[in-house]
Amino acid sequence: MLNKNILVILPAKDFNSEEFLLTKKTFENNGFSCFISSDSYSLCLGDNGLKVKADVSIFNIHSSNFMAVVFVGGNGIRKYWDNIPYQNIAKKFASSNKIVAAICAAPIILSRAGLLKNKNSTCFPIDKKELEKGNTVYVDSGVVIDGEIITGQSSSNSIEFSQTIIELLK
Repeated sequence: MLNKNILVILPAKDFNSEEFLLTKKTFENNGFSCFISSDSYSLCLGDNGLKVKADVSIFNIHSSNFMAVVFVGGNGIRKYWDNIPYQNIAKKFASSNKIVAAICAAPIILSRAGLLKNKNSTCFPIDKKELEKGNTVYVDSGVVIDGEIITGQSSSNSIEFSQTIIELLK
């Protein structure tokens, strides 16, 4: 294994702090390094006041430096569903045969990037219709794997979600 780096992408505001913290902790407890990226030029603000500084600018990401990319959800990620730079990052990782993962409302980014067409995936249940607009097969499950794409339903699935990513990386 060349590196054990995982890129975690956060919205600038209102990311799900629980999803972020549980996922990051699970990765780090298993020997992986997490690098945070966002389009925020200052601190990213979580839904409970958590402040996180990005390590890598969203515009300086090279998929070759990471084993996987993980999009964290929360209310703030909904503003990024049509964000072309976020969609392009997901596409770059997918075309490099790397793990692309998203949890909560974040799988909609993957759907709108065309990565979930005719694939099984999940998301936060209230966002199901948005996910299905991309010809995605919604599965009512905590975590869904389809090829090298992993989707998670909600913060209550964060540990299972991150452990699934780790298993696929091994």
